[in-house]
Amino acid sequence: MIAEKGSENLKKQNMETVSKYHIPDKLIIEEKDQIAKACNDPSGFEVLYKKYYKKILLFVYQRVNTKDDALDVTSQVFLKALINIRRYTFKGVPFSAWLYRIALNELNLMFRKNKLTRALNVEMDNIGDIAEELELAVEEKEIYFEKLTNALAELAADDLTIIEMRFFDEMPFDEIGDILHITGNNAKVKVYRIIDKLKKSVL
Repeated sequence: MIAEKGSENLKKQNMETVSKYHIPDKLIIEEKDQIAKACNDPSGFEVLYKKYYKKILLFVYQRVNTKDDALDVTSQVFLKALINIRRYTFKGVPFSAWLYRIALNELNLMFRKNKLTRALNVEMDNIGDIAEELELAVEEKEIYFEKLTNALAELAADDLTIIEMRFFDEMPFDEIGDILHITGNNAKVKVYRIIDKLKKSVL
């Protein structure tokens, strides 16, 4: 299902993003310490919850039709993260990668349980970034908006998820790879193979 968020839209500009996959050593040490505290004392999980709640909510809301569904799924994500925090293994990527993985599992569970079709919520900025990869001229982006949106809707679910993570959630390849249990290079190859499919559909 294709939809655009209305007045209750959680604006993307509120989400912190990074253009390159790099975590300063100071932040790595800080996050590992936060995780260790959460493992030893459930109350320590609050720091991680506050740090990542908005990002996970935005990630989920991008893929569902209502804010209530997004809130419900996000609550389950953090509940399961809290219950399973001792199983978490630091792999040099942000803790959020593990949360995103849980979120994808929860979303798929909700879709199967309720027999729902997942939503595809797009904005012109999202399409603009993909259009640049397709090497469309600036003046052509609006012309191709509908074609590109329809092409996205026709993608296999796994392919759409990868494109959303790269262009809508603005994730670096290494983080996408960690979420999907593949290498960053493999994630990059997959992205550009899907871009080639979209290009053939649109041009």
